Amino acid sequence: MTTVVLGTARAAGNRDLLGLLGRTPLARVTVDLPGPQPGFWAKLEGFGVGGMKARAAVAMLLGARDRGELRPGAPVVESTSGTLGIGLAFAGQALGHPVVLVGDIELEPSMRQLLGSYGVRLELVDRPAAEGGWQAARLARLRELLTLLPDAYWPDQYNNPDNTAGYASLAAELTAQLGHLDVLVCSVGTGGHSAGLVGPLRRHWPGLRLIGVDATGSTIFGQPARPRLMRGLGSSIHPRNVAHGAFDEVHWVGPAEAVDACRRLARGAFVSGGWSTGAVALVSAWAARVHPGAVVATVFPDGPHRYLGSVFDDGFTTAHGIDPATAAVRPVEIPHPRAVEATGWVRCRSVTGPPATAPEQQP
Repeated sequence: MTTVVLGTARAAGNRDLLGLLGRTPLARVTVDLPGPQPGFWAKLEGFGVGGMKARAAVAMLLGARDRGELRPGAPVVESTSGTLGIGLAFAGQALGHPVVLVGDIELEPSMRQLLGSYGVRLELVDRPAAEGGWQAARLARLRELLTLLPDAYWPDQYNNPDNTAGYASLAAELTAQLGHLDVLVCSVGTGGHSAGLVGPLRRHWPGLRLIGVDATGSTIFGQPARPRLMRGLGSSIHPRNVAHGAFDEVHWVGPAEAVDACRRLARGAFVSGGWSTGAVALVSAWAARVHPGAVVATVFPDGPHRYLGSVFDDGFTTAHGIDPATAAVRPVEIPHPRAVEATGWVRCRSVTGPPATAPEQQP
């Protein structure tokens, strides 16, 4: 295990920062993905302070404070592949809590530097667990830290209902910005933003269809867990926040498809992002094509800057055997999530939850 100490957050909060949260723009995306498509709406959370997950981070810390689980000035400890870490850095500064994050050595150097610049203490595990991969290894180190920091609070983003509740503001913004919505496409990792959006939006538009977008190698929707190159979506564990019953269908997307979509977005629409953005853009364009006249919307969780050394780097993609030219142009449909192991773009209209024997993540 590698430990990197990059600074300490200010003990005093700055609640004025909370006024910067949200109110992100909505863009119309009509670029070919990979072929012509009538267009969809993308909520650009990368333009918000702290990115999309700042909404969840603030909600989780405020909820814990209200319940007395997080004492004033106490540290916050969480596992992250990066995006929630930025959100927690924002929430920690706003509310006056030092933040300790457990990442892994595959976390990009630029993200390590950025978290350090925000005053976060970062710990990196140096090997994946035999079962559960990097995610399980990070959680194991997190549990050790909780014994060393008895006053620390673990938000447990995978299972914390405040994660979901934090996206009420995002739902309200979409409702105000869109006159109508037929199809919502959401990437799924912790399950927070899909669950947090679909309830309020279906109360407003009862016929709304929800399409989940997962990564190949993720076990959220019944596929076997495998090592995953794509970060920000997918999981090697079974988060309780995922509202399996709310989804009408699920798509698994591979790295080649996500890279190709991200690069097409950057060249033709200017707005782009990382793995999650590419994956949801691809599926949103597909949904707009197969549902003529439907209003389709999705959420781009962050911008492209974190991914300049990966998604947008030819050396990286070549080293990892990713050729955007081989990206699928349409999904392969399977009858059940366990029928075939997805290695590229796969669609399934049968959505199932985790097996009853799936282990829960507890501190």
